[in-house]
Amino acid sequence: VGEREEGRMAGDESETVKLVSSDNEVFEVERGVATISALVSNVLENVGDGEDRIPIPNVEARILCKVIEYCRYHYQLQSNPQSEDDIDKWNKEFVRVDKPTLFSLIMASNFLDIQSLLDLTCKAVADMIRGRTAEQIRAEFGIENDFTPEEEEEIRRENAW
Repeated sequence: VGEREEGRMAGDESETVKLVSSDNEVFEVERGVATISALVSNVLENVGDGEDRIPIPNVEARILCKVIEYCRYHYQLQSNPQSEDDIDKWNKEFVRVDKPTLFSLIMASNFLDIQSLLDLTCKAVADMIRGRTAEQIRAEFGIENDFTPEEEEEIRRENAW
């Protein structure tokens, strides 16, 4: 991702910002792409045009790179519209990652305040658990069952369908 030139909108040619990941990798990103993040947009509004390096302390480089890929794709849709089917296909492929990466994307999209990415990643997790039992969900995500058998039975009785 980094310093690629493609996908810039008119008026963005000279406007880039540098996003600095938690592991100090610098990504030069078109301003329009970067401001898909409400956090980045607010920082730029508050500090003015003089600041071009924005630290992103809660997001490591490999995840920030994925977030920028998402933002760049969705920003380009403004000048290069695609069908809803193509967008859905791209989004589904984007979230086809391992669980730790998916959870890191959720945390990053929440921190960066990118609601559409947060919705997409949370939907991916919801799709993973849809139709599964509590035991299957625990096994899928490595969650320890800390209920005693008696407590579990009581909860089942209270929440009987």
